Amino acid sequence: MSDDYDIEAVRKEWIGTKSELRAGRYPVEYDPIRRHCQMVGDTNPLFLDPEYAAAGKWGEVVAPPVMVDYFAGNGAWPRMEEADATRGVPTRGDRAINLNTDWEFLKPIKVGDRLSRQTEVVDVYEKPIRLDPKAVWTVTETSIYNQDGDLVAVGRNTLLRHRTPEEVAADPESQQQEAAR
Repeated sequence: MSDDYDIEAVRKEWIGTKSELRAGRYPVEYDPIRRHCQMVGDTNPLFLDPEYAAAGKWGEVVAPPVMVDYFAGNGAWPRMEEADATRGVPTRGDRAINLNTDWEFLKPIKVGDRLSRQTEVVDVYEKPIRLDPKAVWTVTETSIYNQDGDLVAVGRNTLLRHRTPEEVAADPESQQQEAAR
């Protein structure tokens, strides 16, 4: 198997690539927040009690952090293809593992807000794993903005793609790396 994959060329081409800024399908609404909270047993009055929330610091019901990505996305139905800045990043393998997602919430997201999102590829690198000494890791950041253009949340995600054991076995360079360990 000849390996014509060039991680430095991939890094040069893809790091900094951004998806289009896309508006979420639905505005932030009270009823989905209420249903979610009831489903998971969250009794926080900032999410559930409009009178309590109106008297508080934010002046109205705010969305639980876990729902921000939902309101900034396409929603579940009807299904819509969503552009993703990471779909085209070349890797050696097609086995994917989502490793980590971290969110930072910068401003409250209130009922009535309209959210938009944009994803950027911030890093691509090789790092060996037990299954594949040439696994490719991709790190993205998703920025979520409200209708005023204020950055309200940032999500950072790490995705790993690796080859099948058969693909690794067919790569002489990978076998040499394994033998050197």
